[in-house]
Amino acid sequence: MKYVTTFSTEIFSLLNSIIYFHKAIQELQRVHDDLSFATFLYTIIGAFGTAGLAILLSTAESWKPLFPRYFRMFLTEYAAAISIVLFIGLSHLGELSTLDQSTLQVSPYFRPSNPGRATFIVAFWSLPKLWVLVATVPGLIITVLFFFDHEVSSIICTIDRYGTKKPAGFAWDIALLGATTAICGVLGIPPANGLLPQAPLHSESLMHREINYNAVNADIGQRTESQAVSCVYEQRWSAFLHSGAIIIFVAPPMQRLLGLTPTSVLAGLFFFMGEQSLSTKAAPAFPLVIVALVPARLLLMNRVWDCETLRFVDTWACR
Repeated sequence: MKYVTTFSTEIFSLLNSIIYFHKAIQELQRVHDDLSFATFLYTIIGAFGTAGLAILLSTAESWKPLFPRYFRMFLTEYAAAISIVLFIGLSHLGELSTLDQSTLQVSPYFRPSNPGRATFIVAFWSLPKLWVLVATVPGLIITVLFFFDHEVSSIICTIDRYGTKKPAGFAWDIALLGATTAICGVLGIPPANGLLPQAPLHSESLMHREINYNAVNADIGQRTESQAVSCVYEQRWSAFLHSGAIIIFVAPPMQRLLGLTPTSVLAGLFFFMGEQSLSTKAAPAFPLVIVALVPARLLLMNRVWDCETLRFVDTWACR
């Protein structure tokens, strides 16, 4: 992965944003097709309200002197969670609770959702050998996808602007990802890896400024200069607590709580994640500029320079 350039990470970040936006629009379209028009209108309000409030709260750290510093930090770091909880509660108040809203599908029992399975363990030893061989093809594709997803997202989360001091644990992280994916296969559940195993949002929430003091030589001797630098709190506790919370919400009582979540809030979260994936990059518009230059070269430059000149420039640029 040492050959992965900044341009590759920019393109990868743009791809993630497009996927988030596409999933959100897909959910809105599904509600439009399956549910009433009133529910569709509220779904739009809930989705853009969730995303808009989360985006607004994510800028709370710049609201000085409106609130104390630690309160502003709390609003910034938990912007998405606050917005989600608020709009989940809002959807169950008053006449809104009478709408035929679409909510997350959950299971009230701790057992496989497939009625044909009584246990979580898949009897893989009884599968036909031919199908085991056929399954290696999508298995290899998923392996490559997970490897690239994980490595590139790790690079994005440890770029220079975050000022990380400890090297990223690429080998250990990918080993853990492989182990959890194998366990999920034996249990017959989808792989535990999401779209981004490591998210730039996590690095952004851990960012802070430190004062570095450096001794410099001057005419009258040495003097100390201070410089504010941006860096992140490098720890594993937040990721561990997130994983623990996921395990807790797998339990049936907590799954019932998740079942109260309207899919409009989920769509809003996708909009927020897509926007943040773009805004946290140093040059989020750079890939779009590259794409826009293609029609500019084909349609505009032909009117300014002759074909010989453009052919010479193209040959030089593509050598």
